[in-house]
Amino acid sequence: MQSLVGEDVLIHCYKHDGNIHRCWDKGHILQETKHRFIVINNRTLVSESDGRKWYTREPAIWYFPKDQWYNVICMIRKNGVHFYCNLASPTLYDGEALKYIDYDLDLKVFPDYKYRILDEEEYAQNSQKMHYGKEIDTILHKQLDLLIDDAMNMSGPFRPGFAQYWYQQYQKSLRR
Repeated sequence: MQSLVGEDVLIHCYKHDGNIHRCWDKGHILQETKHRFIVINNRTLVSESDGRKWYTREPAIWYFPKDQWYNVICMIRKNGVHFYCNLASPTLYDGEALKYIDYDLDLKVFPDYKYRILDEEEYAQNSQKMHYGKEIDTILHKQLDLLIDDAMNMSGPFRPGFAQYWYQQYQKSLRR
């Protein structure tokens, strides 16, 4: 398998029913290992399933595990790194795009490591409408607990300096 490091790839987010939810027109691959992708986007065009389009506002390091049910966007802002965690299927690359299924539940972690769980109502509605099932519900709630633990312990992508390190690696690659 050829490494994707240095490549720009599409990012596609789906819903459980197979419908496309959101697309990013470019993510620059900074690292690929057996277990994860680390991607940066900055001022990237995002297309929503309802036809709306918008651009991301700030540089963001996106942590995509290949074997965990989440991904973490580390948004680098003037007042610190803000983390937006999507409870989602493991991410895969199929030759066309990085792809994952979004399961509505989100965790927002602020620079002071306080957090808020988002979209619980949307999750409850879509869980019934799209028939997520008990197995997925159990996986997602366990994963949410683990994400909160990682944030509180400042580990994984929540580690102080993580986003800044990868942003610096990206800037170095631009100068080469």
